[in-house]
Amino acid sequence: MEYFLPIAEVYVNLPLIFILSLVVGVLSGLFGVGGGFLMTPFLIFLGVPPAYAVPNEANNILGTSISGSTTHYLKGTLDYKMGFMIVIGGAIGTILGIITFSYFKDIGKINIVISLSYMYILAIIGTIMLVQGVTEIDRARRKIIVKKKLHSHYWIHGLPFRMRFKKSKLYESAFTPIIIGLVVGYIAAIMGVGGAFILVPAMIYIIGMPTKLIPGTSLFVTIFVSAIVTVLHAFNYGSIDLMLVMILILGSILGVQVGQKVGEKFDSSEFKTILAVLLLLVGIAIAYDAFFAEKTLEVVNNNGNQSLSPFAKFIKDISINVPVLYGMFSILLALILGVGSAIIRRFFSNLRKNIQSVKSK
Repeated sequence: MEYFLPIAEVYVNLPLIFILSLVVGVLSGLFGVGGGFLMTPFLIFLGVPPAYAVPNEANNILGTSISGSTTHYLKGTLDYKMGFMIVIGGAIGTILGIITFSYFKDIGKINIVISLSYMYILAIIGTIMLVQGVTEIDRARRKIIVKKKLHSHYWIHGLPFRMRFKKSKLYESAFTPIIIGLVVGYIAAIMGVGGAFILVPAMIYIIGMPTKLIPGTSLFVTIFVSAIVTVLHAFNYGSIDLMLVMILILGSILGVQVGQKVGEKFDSSEFKTILAVLLLLVGIAIAYDAFFAEKTLEVVNNNGNQSLSPFAKFIKDISINVPVLYGMFSILLALILGVGSAIIRRFFSNLRKNIQSVKSK
């Protein structure tokens, strides 16, 4: 079933996109990583131009991050002060990333830049995860226990302007989280990812945060970074497509909730090797699509928007006439769906506990 996206101006299979978003959401909830580095390539494979796949997936990540962050807020596992310092760097990095995105878009090279970025990032991450997964499996079979250093000192820890983070019980330079946020924001603006695959390891091994505070703080940072990316892309290029975003957010939020539930019952480290192989396969597919696949250009004639449905025409008109308002509306949509799903999950979780307590009496 092909549907026409009024902003990207391509025909796509929305039910298939919903299913893929659901599956990626399950993987995100199961492994505790953002699904942007998987879903954006999938959108590209399904015919969405990379310049449109990036901002729409960023909007999708915003919705899932709001949902997950709200859950951690209700649990009290979130360091706001550390999060805001990372957000400061993230905002700067996002702006620099948009400038880079604009440069390559103006010279007509943005699609190949996005494809190459994903190819190299997925190859690196997939290889590292594969090595770690195989090593962990080997150690588990041989019953070898390795004690790891929780926190190593690097040049970044010698920077000035030290401050105290009471929630994380840390005392270090404010530049440490700011620099990390800058890198994450820059990558998010170009690739349409939340940056958790960089942020989470950095919070563990560089900042040295307690493990229980990392997922919530990472999601909290992703909210602001993704929101900035969404607004800037909507304002500069009008590339946010609400029809696509709604399908992506609904699928991802449902998938994340399922993945988190599954993750509570199974050891996700057992599936790390499978995820690593999947990342490597996606990276290879992107390389093939970028360099070897024959491209066919489908020209769509809208006859001045006359063939668009009323809703599609409304979306296109708003995106052209008031791009900032359009970007803010897409953020509001993600906010409502994200918070709503977290509250609903909390309600049913409490309801189940009450029923179990009544039965036990």
